[in-house]
Amino acid sequence: MERDATMPGEAGELGEHVWADVLSAVDRTYAELIDYQEKLEARNLELQALQDFLASVLASISDVLVVVSRDGLIENASRSFCDATGQEIAALTGQALPGFFAEPARSQVGAAIARAVRERRDSVLEVELAGAAGPVPLEFSVAPRLDRRRRATGAVLTGRPLGELRRAYGELEASHEALKQAQSQLVRNEKMASLGRLLAGVAHELNNPISFVYANAHALEKYAGRFEQYFDRVQEGAGRDELIELRQKLRLDRDIRNLRHAIEGAREGSERVRDIVEDLRRLSAEGAGEMAVFDLADCARTALRWVERGVRRSVSVEWSGPETLPVLGRMGHIQQVIMNLVQNAMDAMAETDRPRLEMALSCAGGRAQLMVRDNGPGIAPEHRSTIFDPFFTTKPVGQGTGLGLSISAKIAEEHGGALSLCEEGEGACFRLVLTAAEAAA
Repeated sequence: MERDATMPGEAGELGEHVWADVLSAVDRTYAELIDYQEKLEARNLELQALQDFLASVLASISDVLVVVSRDGLIENASRSFCDATGQEIAALTGQALPGFFAEPARSQVGAAIARAVRERRDSVLEVELAGAAGPVPLEFSVAPRLDRRRRATGAVLTGRPLGELRRAYGELEASHEALKQAQSQLVRNEKMASLGRLLAGVAHELNNPISFVYANAHALEKYAGRFEQYFDRVQEGAGRDELIELRQKLRLDRDIRNLRHAIEGAREGSERVRDIVEDLRRLSAEGAGEMAVFDLADCARTALRWVERGVRRSVSVEWSGPETLPVLGRMGHIQQVIMNLVQNAMDAMAETDRPRLEMALSCAGGRAQLMVRDNGPGIAPEHRSTIFDPFFTTKPVGQGTGLGLSISAKIAEEHGGALSLCEEGEGACFRLVLTAAEAAA
């Protein structure tokens, strides 16, 4: 028989090595366990922090939030939902959410949850929650709750009380209406400011025909007195020779010829006053009604005429384009825009030796265009980007509100058009674009 070649001493050394390996493996395993425990405790801390954060969110949000399972059973809910139902989250957990609604809302909520789980599709409902203090109208948004594999594990329902929504919508609508009224008031104020600058010209324009009417009325009164004196003698039975002499003395033949001229003059002056008053009425009209077709060329001529009445110096005006140009809009507002452009041009040419104003009308592609150009100093490059900003003005204090161009640009936008500054040519040039009547039709 063969004997084992390992000696007793060698066997002892081998056993020590095995025990050393075992102890080393135990140490490594223990270290790994310690490391794993530290990581597990860190994850537990993170999970606890996340749960605390989620709980604080659920406790602080004012909207109703409910998390349900695939079967519609409550898994978590916000503090607002607990307060509405009068139950704590521990009592709510596991209850069927549709049970907190009365028919037909109960069926609608159940169907929405099933649709969210089955089709992974959002839906919005207006339902009444059976709250502890009475029905609570809610707008519920139902969305699927997905896991990492994009599988639906339930649904999340968020709801906002409709009373709060309707109150918010009401406040928004009231604010919008107040803004529109403020804008309208701003337009009216700017229009009145423009009228104030033209009062001197208006007074002079009205004074001439009124004086003409007064003079002719005075002449008619004198003629009437002479005719009354003559016919009184006729009724008293005066003889023919006396009547002929009286007629020559009173110059009735000349008065009869002048009578027609006096009547025509009085009528002409009255019609002139009527036209001025009509222009003034159209200019001061609010113009906030429905849009209608009007002649842009006539509107521009009227606006120019009104501004010219308030200008003390002669300005050369050059017209180009069609005689009539029908457009769609509110004539009173567009007339205000054109008056503002013309008035700015007149002010810019105050120091110009030979002031010249160009009014060019054109129409192409369903868009009507009016260009107003002056030969003044023009607009400085640093002001071109801010020329339409509210309250921006280069005029001295007290001579401009800084709202004219801003309001004019807003009016043009409301008409579906635009007011812009032209880059080419001398002086300042503004382009007003509106919708042509044929394009609107």
